[in-house]
Amino acid sequence: MTAVTTSVLVPLGIRHHGPGSARAVRAALEELQPDLVVVEGCPELDPLVAHVADPGLVPPVAALVYAADDPRRASFYPFAAFSPEWVALRWAVARGVPVRFADLPAVHQLAPVDVEGDPEDARPASYPDVIGTLARTAGYDDPERWWEDAVELPDATGSVLDRFALLREAVTEVRDAHRSEHPDEDLENARREAAMRRVVRAAFKEGHERVAFVCGAFHAPALHLPDFPAAAHDNRLLARLPRTKVAVTWVPWTHGRLQFTSGYGAGVGSPGWYDHLFTWADRDRDGVVPAWMVAVARALRTAGIDAPPASLVEATRLADELAVMRGRPSAGLAELQDAVLTVLCDGSAVPLQLVEEQVVVGQRLGEVPEHVPMAPVAADLARQQRAVRLKPSASVTETVLDLRTPNGRARSALLHRLRLLGVAWGTPIDAGRTTGTFKEAWRLQWDPGFAVALVDAGLRGTTVADAAARTVAEDAAVAPDLPALSDLVEACLLADLPAGLAAVVDALAERTTHQHDALALAESVGPLARTRRYGDVRGADTTHVADLLGTVVVRASVGLRAACASLDDDAAARARRAIETCDEGVTLLDDEALRRPWHEALGALAADEAPHGSVVGRANRLLLDAGLVVPATAAERMARRLSPAAPAPAAAAWLDGFLAGDAAVLLHDDDLLRILDDWMAGTADAVFDDLLPLLRRTFARFSSAERRAVARGVGRGPRSGGASGGLVLDVDGAAPVLAGVARLLGAPEVGGAVA
Repeated sequence: MTAVTTSVLVPLGIRHHGPGSARAVRAALEELQPDLVVVEGCPELDPLVAHVADPGLVPPVAALVYAADDPRRASFYPFAAFSPEWVALRWAVARGVPVRFADLPAVHQLAPVDVEGDPEDARPASYPDVIGTLARTAGYDDPERWWEDAVELPDATGSVLDRFALLREAVTEVRDAHRSEHPDEDLENARREAAMRRVVRAAFKEGHERVAFVCGAFHAPALHLPDFPAAAHDNRLLARLPRTKVAVTWVPWTHGRLQFTSGYGAGVGSPGWYDHLFTWADRDRDGVVPAWMVAVARALRTAGIDAPPASLVEATRLADELAVMRGRPSAGLAELQDAVLTVLCDGSAVPLQLVEEQVVVGQRLGEVPEHVPMAPVAADLARQQRAVRLKPSASVTETVLDLRTPNGRARSALLHRLRLLGVAWGTPIDAGRTTGTFKEAWRLQWDPGFAVALVDAGLRGTTVADAAARTVAEDAAVAPDLPALSDLVEACLLADLPAGLAAVVDALAERTTHQHDALALAESVGPLARTRRYGDVRGADTTHVADLLGTVVVRASVGLRAACASLDDDAAARARRAIETCDEGVTLLDDEALRRPWHEALGALAADEAPHGSVVGRANRLLLDAGLVVPATAAERMARRLSPAAPAPAAAAWLDGFLAGDAAVLLHDDDLLRILDDWMAGTADAVFDDLLPLLRRTFARFSSAERRAVARGVGRGPRSGGASGGLVLDVDGAAPVLAGVARLLGAPEVGGAVA
C-alpha cells in the first residue's frame, strides 16, 4: 500500500479483558494523542459509541448484534471496566476523539451459511497458540501466569509504545514460525484482518494522521503499516461474501459471563480479581492485596464464617512472602488464594469455593440506561420489572409470591410468560409447608444470554404478554399430542394469557374430536383439571375448559378398558401414568359428573384379570383409597393375584401397582400383610431370585419409617383378636395403661394385673 508519509498507525496488541493491558492502552493513548481510535469489533457497533459516556451505562455490558430476520444468529461483544477496549472508548469519547470499530462486518458474519459452501471456507483453520508459545519460551508452564507476570502486574517503564512494539514483534515471530509449518491460509482471520485494514485505509483517506488500533495481540502484526498488502489483495478476500440485515444494542452483562468457562472464547478466569486489580492499581498500588483480603473477609462473614482482622493481617503477610519465594514481582491471585486457603479457610476447599464464586469471579451485573434503543420486548420487560419491583440480579435469590395480592399475581404472570419465551429468569421451587394454593416460590438468577431470546420474541409481539400468547398459539398448532396441549392450557393459566388460553383450548377441542386413544385423553385430564380448579385463584375464566374437560373424561372412561388390553411392560407403565393423572384430576375437582363415569371405568378395569397386572393393581388401589372397594374385596383380589398358580412376574407387577405411593394399606390391614407374607414365603428360591429386583423397586418407594413398620408387622405375625375387621387387642402392650387406670379408679391389682 502507498500511504501518506505522515500517517501513523500504532497497533496496540492487548489481551481482551486484561487490566494491565487496559492501563497500558490508556498510557499509550496519552503518549500518542491519536486523532482517531479504532477498536476491534464489527463496524455495525459504531452507533453505540454515542452511549459510552452516559453515566447510566455501567459495565459489565455487552454490545449485541443480531440478524434482523433471525435474532438467534447473534454475537456479543462484552466490555468490563478493566477491558482495554472499554478504556480506549471512554478515553476517546471524553476527549472528543472519533472512534470506529473494525473487523469483518456482522452483515457477513451473521449471514445464513450456504449449504453448498465455499470450498475455501471448508479448509481446516490452524491457529497458533501465541500466548502459550511466548510463555513456554519464557520458561513458564502456565500461560495465564506468564501473561499476568509479564503484562498485568509490572508498572510501565519507559515508553509504553515501545512495549507494545516489542510485544507485536514477539507475536510476529510466533505467527511466522507457525505459518512455515502450516502454509495453508487461515481464511477466517485473513478476512477479518483484511476488513480491519480496509477501515484504516479509509481513515487515512479521510485525512486522519495518527491512528491507534486497539486489537487482540494476535492481530497486531497484520496491522503494522509498513507490512500492509495491496488493497486489491484485501478486496479479493472480502468479495462476494453473503449478507444479511443486522441490528445492534447494548445489554447488561455479568462478570460470570466474562469467564472462559462460560463458553466465551476471549474470556478470563477471574473477572472479579481483574476488576479489583484494575481499580486499586489506580488508587493505591500498595493497597491491592490488603483491599482484596478485606473483600474476601466480607464474603466469608456474610456467609457466617469467621474472618478476624488478625487473620487478615497474617494472610496478607503470607501472600507477599509466597510471591517472594516464587520469584514473582508481586502477589498474584495464586498467592492470594493459597494464603486465604491456609489462614482464613483452615485448609478447607468449601469456604474457598465461596470466595471463588463471590470475589474471584464476582456477581456484578451491569446496567444499561432506559433511553438506549432496545428490542421492543426487552423494553417492555424493563418497564414491567420496575412496575412489579423485581430487579434482575446475577446472584441467586429466592422469593415467595402471594397470589392473593395484585403484585404477587403480576410477578407470577411475568415469570411464567418469560419461561414460555425461553427466558428462565425464574425457576419454580417448593413453596414449603402451606395448606393453601395461593403461594408460589421461585429461584431467580438473571443471565445476560436472555437478551437473544427477548430479541427473538420480538418477532412474535411487541410486549412480553403478546409475544408469549403468540408463542403459545404457535406451539399449540404443532403440539404432538393431547397431553402437550393440556400442558399448554395450564401454562396459559399460570401466565395469565387469556388470548393464548382461548387458542389452545380451541386446538385441544378440535384435536379431541379426532382422538381415539383413551390413554392420551386420560393424560390430558390432569392439567385441564388443575386449570379449572385453580383458575379462580388467578381470576381466570375457565368455563370453556370445564366444558372440554367433561367431554374428555367421558371419552377416556369409555375407552379405558379396551386401551389397557394386551399391554407390554412399557405400554403398561404409560397406561398406569395416564390412569393416575386422570384420577388425580377427577379427584381434584370433586364433580359428580366426572367421578361417575371415571369410577365406573376404573371398577370394570379393577375386576378384570386379563390386563397387565401393574394397571389392574393400580386401579384397585385407587378405588380402595376412594372407598369404592371394601378392604375384604381388595384382600380377595390380592390373594387371587398372588396365588401360587399365578405367574410370579405378573403377581409382582400387580403388587407394584397396588402398593405404589405409600405403605399405609399394609400397616392398617393385617389380611393384606399376611397375604403378601405368605406369598413371598411360599415362593420357590429360584423364582424369588428373579422377583427380588422387582420387589426391591416397589419397596424402595416407601420411606424408611414405613419399611421398618412393615418389617415389624411381618415379624409380629397375626395380631390376636380374630379375623380382619374385628377388634384387635394387644393385651401385653396395654397392661401398663390398664394398671394406671386401675390405680386411678381404686381397683385392686393382683400380680401387677387388674383383678
